[in-house]
Parts: sequence; structure tokens; C-alpha cells
Amino acid sequence: MNALLDELNWRGFVAQSTDADALAAHLDAGPITSYVGFDPTAASLHIGHLVQLLVARRIQEGGHRPILLVGGATGLIGDPKLAGERVMNDAAVVQEWAERLRQQVSDYVSLEGDNAALVVNNYDWTSTLSTLDFLRDVGKHFPVNRMLARDVVARRLEAGISFTEFAYVLLQSLDYRELYRQYGVTLQTGAQDQWGNITAGIDFIRRTEGVQVHGLVTPLLTKADGSKFGKTEGGTVWIDPALTSPFAFHQFWLNAEDAKVIEYLKIFTWRTRDEIAELADQTEQRPQLRAAQRVLANDITELVHGADERAAAEQAGYALFGRGELTDLPESTLRAVMTELGAAKLAPADGRLPLVADALAASGVVASKSAGRRAIAEGGAYLNNRKVTDVEQRLVRGDLLAGSWAVLRRGKRAVGAVKVL
Repeated sequence: MNALLDELNWRGFVAQSTDADALAAHLDAGPITSYVGFDPTAASLHIGHLVQLLVARRIQEGGHRPILLVGGATGLIGDPKLAGERVMNDAAVVQEWAERLRQQVSDYVSLEGDNAALVVNNYDWTSTLSTLDFLRDVGKHFPVNRMLARDVVARRLEAGISFTEFAYVLLQSLDYRELYRQYGVTLQTGAQDQWGNITAGIDFIRRTEGVQVHGLVTPLLTKADGSKFGKTEGGTVWIDPALTSPFAFHQFWLNAEDAKVIEYLKIFTWRTRDEIAELADQTEQRPQLRAAQRVLANDITELVHGADERAAAEQAGYALFGRGELTDLPESTLRAVMTELGAAKLAPADGRLPLVADALAASGVVASKSAGRRAIAEGGAYLNNRKVTDVEQRLVRGDLLAGSWAVLRRGKRAVGAVKVL
């Protein structure tokens, strides 16, 4: 097997592809040009998209040229969902999001060198296409019976699907052909749910250009229970630090399940086979150390947010549980920590700040104010990592982090926070 394809398979990037032998031979005869697309349906990409960016990066490291397509046109339409019709976003909003995505995707590949990556926007060739030309040049090659047989369409027929979403596959197929014509693209990659769109584009190119091109899709990542990967109680895990802070991002990966962490290490890090085998052994033999999770969290946070933010997120994690100084944290990191902890708001009463026991209860560390007093009396309560011994102790302004926040802890693991107004 081709070395790149072998590596992609071992790391778990391949759920399905066109003929493996033909694809391997095509890569061996390379270098080739591939592409992957991202529709601007939100202001940021999330960690599901990150899988596709890393496939493009590995393709480039294998000596080939990746093209990253931002769907300024397809983002105006929206790929059909199983759950129902998409709400179409305002054109100006889609344009703004497309520019944000263009900047984001550019960070994960090299735009220099012999196989420099290219970032394109399908709005450039779609916006000038007339309806008649689209119907004659593209629509003519798509049998309706095949389009109706597509899983997402078949499952939407009873409830209803608009012609707009029904025709999305034509636009994506047009992208593949346009990139084949302009840049010689012969491989499209994407997530497994894009297989139908990709194979439709392959067939469209065969019908109109008379050549064979290829497709490869990655598995849809899941948690150990089969539920959707990349969601938390707070929502989607974004790669934009304004939407998911580096601290929250780091914490997400630290909480990876033992049953899935090795899978994630293969996909999201550049650790070698030997390194991952060693981490797998540690996870099996000493899971309480969470060595694999720490490597995963550090590597991917540094990849997405840089070394400084990775270090700050790691330092914050240690400080929360008494293994570092909370006062040493940058205020931006501290603010992210408080947000992640869901800091409860407390107001002074009669000119005095609340009791620590009351703050323990408000933060959720204990169930009630009386439980807070018991925790203090038993020697298990901490304020900003300092043990509290007086059940009548109050918060004081001088002890508050950045003048507003306090971290409350009971024992080693139960942590919460308050913000004093």
C-alpha cells in the first residue's frame, strides 16, 4: 500500500474510499492535488472539521498539494439535514463567516513551497453561472431517480425537502469538476456523511470529462456510548478561542474517555506508533494517571491555540486543584476558568461580603450553607487553595482574584467558583 494511505488507515482516517488499489497507485504516481470543503454555516469551525484539516495537512506532508475550499456559495444553500429543512442565513452573514473560515483553515497547512496549499471560495465560479447554463451543463447529468435514492433525500421525502436542498449535490459536484479543470484535482476528502456527494461528483466528472478521479472519507467520531463527539453541556467545541476558550478546549480533551483516547491520539496528534503504543499500555495499566489524556490535551491545544495558550491552560488546570498558584494566572485565562466553572454571582449584604460557607454552597461545591460549615469544621474546605478553618470566615476584597472571583474547593476534586459583585 502507498505509504500515505497506509498511515491514514492506521491512524483511523479512512472509513471508505474509492478503489483502494487504484487510489494507492494514483498516489504513488503523484504528486496529486486533493481538496476538501468547508461550508460557512457558523462563525467558526469546530473540532469535527479539525479532522478534515488534519487529513489535508497529512496529504501535504506526504508530498501532495491540498486545496481548502470555503463554500461561500454552498453555504448560502446548506447540505440537506436528516432532521429537516435548514434555515438559510443572510448572504452578508455567510460572506463574513466565509472570510473567518478562510483565515482559520489557512493556519493548518503551508501556503508556501513546491506543494503550497491553496484556499479557494466556490462563490467565485458559482455566482456568475446562469440558471440556464446550470441546468444544461450540470443538471443534465444527474438522473432524478438516483438523487431520490440518496439516503438523506429518501428519509426527507415524506416530511418534505425543498428543491434548494435537493439540488445541493449538484453544486458540490460542480465544485469538484471546476477544481479538476482549474487545478487538476483528482481526490476529494471529507467526512463519512459526505460520501454520497463525493461519489456524485466523481460520476459527474466521469460523464463530462471522461476521467476517473477519487474520493476518501473519514469516520464520524463518536464517544464510547456512540453519542456525538465534540459536544459538551455548554455546546459545540469550537476552534475559535472567542467561542471556546483554550482552557475549556484543553479541559475537553483532558476528559477524554479511556476507551477512546488512543483513537483520538492517532487522529489529532503527530505522536509515533511507538509513543502511542506506550500511552496505550499506560492507560491500560495505570488509567488513574491519565497520561494519554494529558498528552492529547497538550498536543492538540498547542496545535490549535499555540504553545503559550497551551501552557496557560495546563497551568490553570493544576492551579484549580491546589498544585499551582491561582494568582499567577493571566486574567484572560482566569476569566475562562470562571466561565467554565459557572461562577455564581454573590452580592454583599449590609456592607459585608458573604461567609465562605455561603460561597461554598453558592458555588455548588456543597449542597447547603450548613454543609459548607461542616466542610470547614472538618478541615476539607479551601478558598483560592488556602485552607479555611474558621466557620465564620468571610470573603474579603483583598483575597479575591482579579478583584472579583473566588475559587472554592472541598477536598481534592470538588471545585466551584463565585463572582462577588
